[in-house]
Parts: sequence; structure tokens; C-alpha cells
Amino acid sequence: MATGESTRVVVAAFFANLGIAIAKFIGFVFTGSSSMLAEGIHSTADTGNQALLLLGGRLAKRDADEEFQFGYARERYFWAFVVSMVLFSLGSLFAIYEGTEKIRHPHELENIGWAFAILGLGIVFEGYAFSTAVRASIPIKGERTWWEFIRTSRVAELTVVLLEDLGALIGLVIALSAITAATVTGDPIWDGIGTLSIGILLGGIAILLAIEMRGLLIGESARPGEYQKIREAMLATPHVSDVIHLRTQHFGPEQLLVGAKVAFDADLTFEQLADAINEVERRVREVVPIARPMYIEPDIVREAAAPTDAGTTTIDPH
Repeated sequence: MATGESTRVVVAAFFANLGIAIAKFIGFVFTGSSSMLAEGIHSTADTGNQALLLLGGRLAKRDADEEFQFGYARERYFWAFVVSMVLFSLGSLFAIYEGTEKIRHPHELENIGWAFAILGLGIVFEGYAFSTAVRASIPIKGERTWWEFIRTSRVAELTVVLLEDLGALIGLVIALSAITAATVTGDPIWDGIGTLSIGILLGGIAILLAIEMRGLLIGESARPGEYQKIREAMLATPHVSDVIHLRTQHFGPEQLLVGAKVAFDADLTFEQLADAINEVERRVREVVPIARPMYIEPDIVREAAAPTDAGTTTIDPH
């Protein structure tokens, strides 16, 4: 996925959330609804989160230097992790606190028409942002289900925006339902229940995001399909007899570290071996263009060592 495409998705989400946040706070002023306030805080957090994602994308483009010799690509993953913390602390915890208070001390809602109008407008804006993220995700999702895509995507911005916008849409429906229930029953406690529900929803999304971003920060490998393509490209290269050891790790969605021990024909000269290694790298990048940097170490296949003492074995040096 091109960086420009993910940036477009984040920018669309930023302006949608900014407009929605302003509208929701206006709605809170006129209605006094805690659900509306929680949604306003939620949209404010989402707006800040999009700004953090844009910052991460910009910082990730910096050139490698002596201190960070593999570059700054993981900045995108770090700031996406920060987003999950902001969503939890600013969005979830506030909504849970506010909802609990409104359940304990409910008060009548005012100017309900404002709430319905603004929530309806919010659904339109959030629907646009969510559809933009979905359209950008479809080409790289492939045959995976949406859940599998969320769990295995290496594009942090898409994971964040998809989950945030989906959560925002569900939150708007919850707020709309809570205000409707409070109006129909005449019991404002429903507004507090809606606010608490929004807080729990945001907390769940924040925890899921934190888990996913943790994996990317630690360093997830290539997806199984890409891993298999790399191995097959190596084995199909002339003068390669075996791939002894292959390891991959994502520095970013567009940068994949590849390290391998490869067995070559034993009769190659030094110059032929160098050419064969270059050919391995070329073929791998034909099928997985993001395979950079790549380190190929020539080696030989060794037989597994026999047991030394009763009950003990040596470890394969590969």
C-alpha cells in the first residue's frame, strides 16, 4: 500500500472527526446530554489521534543515520501505539466516569431535537470516513476476512482508522439509542447507561489496538504468503541448493528485513557466488518489492549432531 494512500485515509478521518467533535459539543451545550459529551470527547480524541498518525508518518520518512542505521520506519508503529493509549485514557475512562456519575445523579435532557440532528450528521461524516478506509483496505485485504485483516495487517494507520471509525459509528448509534430511550421513557438514566456503554466500547477498541501495535513494535514477520514467496524465489534461483535458515521482520509496512542462510553449489568461484547472491536478492524483490534490507549468508547443510550423553542433545547451530 502506498504511503500516500494511507495518508489520504488519515486526513479524511481527521477532518471528519474535527467537524463531528465541534458539532457534538454544540449539541451537549443545548441538550446537557452526557452521551453527547462522551461522544464529543471521543471525537476530540479521534481527531488528536489522526494528527499523531500523520506525525508518525512524517517522522518515519527520515533518512537513516548513525544512531538509527535501519531508519525510522517504526515511528509509524510507535505513534499508533500512543493512539491506543490516548483512546483509552481520554475517551474510554472519561466516558466510563461520566456515565457512572449520570447513572448515580441523572438529570433531564433539553432540546432533544439538537441531539438527533447532530448525531445524524455525525453518522453521515463518520460513514464517509469509514467508507474511505474500507475502500483503501480492500485491495490489500485479499481473501482474508476483515477480522483476519485487522489482526495481520502491517499498515498501522489502516488498522487504527478502521477500528476508530467503526467504534465511532457504533458509539453514535448507542448515543442515539440512549437519548431516544430517555425521551420515550422520561427516565434520564438511559443517557448515563449510553455513556457508560460508549466508554466500555472505546476501552475494548483501545485494548485491541494496543495488542496489535505491540506486535508491530516488537517486530512482526512477513505474512505467511509473502514468506513463502521469498523462500520459493530463493530456491528457484540458479546455483541455490537449499534455504537453510530464513528470518523476516517488518520495520514498517513498506520495509521488510530479510536474512537468510543459503546453500549454494559447492563448485562456484568467489565471483560466481557473489553473482548468485545478487541474483537471489533480485528475484526476491521481484515477488516482494518491500524486501529491504536483505542479507544473504552462504552456508552448507550440516547433518544434525548425534546425542552426546544419555538424555541430552546438542543444539543445531543453524
